[in-house]
Amino acid sequence: MKKVRVLVVDDSFVIRNILQQSLELDPDIEVVGAASDAFEARDMIIKLRPDVMTLDIEMPRMNGLDFLRKLMPQYPMPVIVVSSLDDRVFDALEAGAVDFIHKPGGLTRTQLVEHMQIELNEKVKVAARVTVTGRKRREPTVVISDGVVGRPDKEIIAIGASTGGTEALYDILSKFNTDIPGVVIVQHMPPGFTGMFAERLNNQCELTIKEAKDGDRVKKGQVLIAPGDKQMRLMKTAEGYHVTCKFGEKVNGNCPSVDVLFNSVAETAKAKAVGVILTGMGSDGAAGLMEMHRMGAVTIGQDEVSSIVYGMPKVAFDMGAVTYQVGLSQMAKKIYSVLNNKR
Repeated sequence: MKKVRVLVVDDSFVIRNILQQSLELDPDIEVVGAASDAFEARDMIIKLRPDVMTLDIEMPRMNGLDFLRKLMPQYPMPVIVVSSLDDRVFDALEAGAVDFIHKPGGLTRTQLVEHMQIELNEKVKVAARVTVTGRKRREPTVVISDGVVGRPDKEIIAIGASTGGTEALYDILSKFNTDIPGVVIVQHMPPGFTGMFAERLNNQCELTIKEAKDGDRVKKGQVLIAPGDKQMRLMKTAEGYHVTCKFGEKVNGNCPSVDVLFNSVAETAKAKAVGVILTGMGSDGAAGLMEMHRMGAVTIGQDEVSSIVYGMPKVAFDMGAVTYQVGLSQMAKKIYSVLNNKR
């Protein structure tokens, strides 16, 4: 098997060394170069032709975001952003980066190597299989809706996503009007980033979008995004639907986990829910979507062509958990057609 050839770009010698050490612990990865800034990286890209690049955002002379915007039109390649807690990672994803990982502070060198090995290596190997040519955000056409006119039998929309999900969620949510039933989302993301992501979407969309807090009500026209270090579940009382957000063990290697959310939706909302599984590596959410399907919910999966990583939706589709499979550009329209009983 051919090794994935990686270029590491970071202005810190220590971090470059840690990333290189972490990556080279994987026998399927080869670090072919390490650059301290964008200009050095550009020359190495031309000379070495790496399969994947890891990229720091905060660098001298030219920051990583500006470099990414200049790089992608000329040398489209899979990029994993390695960043401290910085909302510019979402600009990087919009500009074409495949994914990002958090560069935490306060760890020893050994702890950082272990963290990077766990978080980075698998993402690098997945990124190497992604085709990035032509990937760029398209401004959405807002769905024209005079209201959800069908029978009001769908009260909850539950969405799960991972790699590539930030842009996929923007594409869908930016097309929703405030007539949409309450939306609950798990997007695999580290703590801290989920709050910034929710705030960013809230500023870009017509809906009210927020990071969920324990006890938040699920309301029409509002989106709740699971916090990055808690398991979110749907509950129902006499007052209506709400979510719980609790610290808990990882499920399928994730906290929050899509399966945890979907299983709670299946139990609580049953046939009154719509489940959506989007782009992402692994299988998290597939079993939960199957349970939603079994309980009578309408389930929708993103298709292979429009998925950055056709992992989670493929597993769900192959096990028979998906009622409809559609491309991302048609996802919002399909959700509205389900809500309006135009199946």
